[in-house]
Amino acid sequence: MTTPTPSPQGSEQRGLPYAIAAYGIWGFVPIFFKLLETVPPVEVLTQRIIWSLPFCFAIMIFRRQIGEYMAAFRDWRLLRLLLASAVLIGINWLVYIYAIFTEHVLAASLGYYLNPLINVLLGMIFLGERLSRLQGVAVAMAALGVAMLLAGALNTLWISVTLALSFGTYGLLRKIAPVGSLPGLAVETTLLLPISLAAAAYYLVADSGTGFGSSTGISLLLAAAGVVTAVPLLLFATAARRMSYAALGFIQYLAPTIQFFVGIFLFREPLKPAQLICFLLIWASIAVFSFDLWRKMRASRMIEIA
Repeated sequence: MTTPTPSPQGSEQRGLPYAIAAYGIWGFVPIFFKLLETVPPVEVLTQRIIWSLPFCFAIMIFRRQIGEYMAAFRDWRLLRLLLASAVLIGINWLVYIYAIFTEHVLAASLGYYLNPLINVLLGMIFLGERLSRLQGVAVAMAALGVAMLLAGALNTLWISVTLALSFGTYGLLRKIAPVGSLPGLAVETTLLLPISLAAAAYYLVADSGTGFGSSTGISLLLAAAGVVTAVPLLLFATAARRMSYAALGFIQYLAPTIQFFVGIFLFREPLKPAQLICFLLIWASIAVFSFDLWRKMRASRMIEIA
């Protein structure tokens, strides 16, 4: 695997609006999927994939990117990267849907709080981005927070860790894959389409009375899941290619913060003592990390002005 050139200093501003929009949508998306909690999680996942693809194709036609989409299937190295990223995002979607349906939005929120710190580590290991002393402190504090869950919330720890690792690694693969944001997303959904169609056909034949075709409202919501899925993921992929991985991690706390308040105040989920301590440590680590990143970006701007 070749190491790409790190994002140039100052390029963060070009990706910032995309990152804020993506994480803002992701923050409120549990409310949407809660409307589908009577549908089996796997069926929701398959419908997300199926309905995402037409939306991607419509935009690719408008932006004249069909050629780039087709070219990806002729590049075996690129196709392997996108196959890996497709599997990772599929796992991430399924676990996330399961977390919402089983009233574990707080565990999902914690998983995405861990993402910025996972990104820092992955950026250091694979992209040559250096870990500062303060970032090292932030990572250590987050690790201590996760260790607290081993003592009091072990049954949901797997949700948090799976979401953090799958999405962090997904973002890394999308950053190094030499393909545009939209064509890459379209290739990923295409690779997942055969198994999704087979699963959707199974649920349609099984006719549980709760999934696609059971009612107009449920069918429309499942179709809309394609748009809800594709839009923020496209925005994220664009941001990932335009920002340094550390800077992208700085924005990522927006979504889990919104999810945290949705879980507490809207879904009325109980907050266990171990979870509260973990959240406090994660918030403190994010504060340290954010301060360090702000200090570096400010120093960079001062140098550019001088």
